[in-house]
Amino acid sequence: MTMATAEHRIFIDRVGRVALYLALFALGGYAYATGVLPEILFHMDDILFLGREHLFLVAISGSLAIAVGVPLGVFLTRPYMRRFAESTIQGVNILQTVPTLAVLALAMAVLGIGVVPAIFGLWAYSLLPIVRNTYTGILSVPPALLEAARGMGMTNRQILWRVELPNALYVIIAGIRTALVINVGTAPLAFLIGGGGLGQLIFTGIDLFNTPMMLAGAIPTALLAVIVDFFLGMLAFYGVPRGVNPLR
Repeated sequence: MTMATAEHRIFIDRVGRVALYLALFALGGYAYATGVLPEILFHMDDILFLGREHLFLVAISGSLAIAVGVPLGVFLTRPYMRRFAESTIQGVNILQTVPTLAVLALAMAVLGIGVVPAIFGLWAYSLLPIVRNTYTGILSVPPALLEAARGMGMTNRQILWRVELPNALYVIIAGIRTALVINVGTAPLAFLIGGGGLGQLIFTGIDLFNTPMMLAGAIPTALLAVIVDFFLGMLAFYGVPRGVNPLR
């Protein structure tokens, strides 16, 4: 993997985020133009309650994806694992290639109905961007830096923590950012297997042909995705050292 590849993935991520912002703007404009905003606010109690359930699903599944994805991505960059790296990543890729509803249905078949299969399905669907970006980011570290570190007498562990991870941090956070935004947008489907969340308003509104109820779930979901994206964008901008941050 080259730095050009990492930059290309970052560009694709930015295009996706612009599309997300435009979608949120369009939803808000539709609600205002059609005069359904007061009807949406009528569901505020449900929005707050289901929004907390939605955040819980995203927080738990996202944390588990980070806890598994980052170490796995680092492990695959070790010299003795690189020959297995692509096959392992393709195995993880299968989880995201399978349609979301199929992943949730399989999780429900094994784990039953409720929060646990919903968290498992969201975890599986969020894993690939984190593993791939961690792997790509570390392999994109310039070889000259690694040679200089070895010349200074650093151990492999010291090189990992002091050279590779700091230089790959921006790409790693970009993967986490993508995964969590996908997670927020996918979490409404958890309602279909009893996981709760804002999907209850969305799908109930669709079943009842109740547009305000549907928007009462769709707009907060889009807003949560934008907030998560913005927060992690600020973390990437201010948390990544200036020398390895392409935005500074």
